[in-house]
Amino acid sequence: MQRSDKLRIADVPLNRDVFLRNLVRELAGTLENVVGMADALGFISVVGQNIGQQMEGDYKAALNVGSLSREQVADVLVDLKHRIQGDFHIIEESEEKIVLGNRACPFGDKVIDRPSLCMMTSNVFGNIAANNLGYARVVLNETIASGSAGCLVTIFLKQDSSQDEGREYFQG
Repeated sequence: MQRSDKLRIADVPLNRDVFLRNLVRELAGTLENVVGMADALGFISVVGQNIGQQMEGDYKAALNVGSLSREQVADVLVDLKHRIQGDFHIIEESEEKIVLGNRACPFGDKVIDRPSLCMMTSNVFGNIAANNLGYARVVLNETIASGSAGCLVTIFLKQDSSQDEGREYFQG
């Protein structure tokens, strides 16, 4: 057996997915520690916005529509998370809000103690909802990153000046 063969069969928990999740976790942790949580949230928000725009375009093209309905927005949010190994599901859906639950984070255990990574979810969800429905305010009620068993995400679709919780998103 050659030296390289021994390494190929060695039980090393490393593949592209694990490597990329570790990379993202360490980048988020470095941002949180170096620039602080508020700025880390801002930087990751920009990434989430860009990824959300790409995903939104892909779904609109696949569905051959110029705009998504509320029902399609809810279904797209669940579907996109399933495609990246999240386990989101619709808990409640109305003209006022979409409430989603989640039992598995796409980042796996790498999200634990990295709340800035939740800005990816907030921005992807918020931008897709706002771009298609005019407005969204995303509240991350519970997150796996913060130690909850799952995530609870509320996407409000109507502006309410009495509410200041969450992050607001506007069309365009």
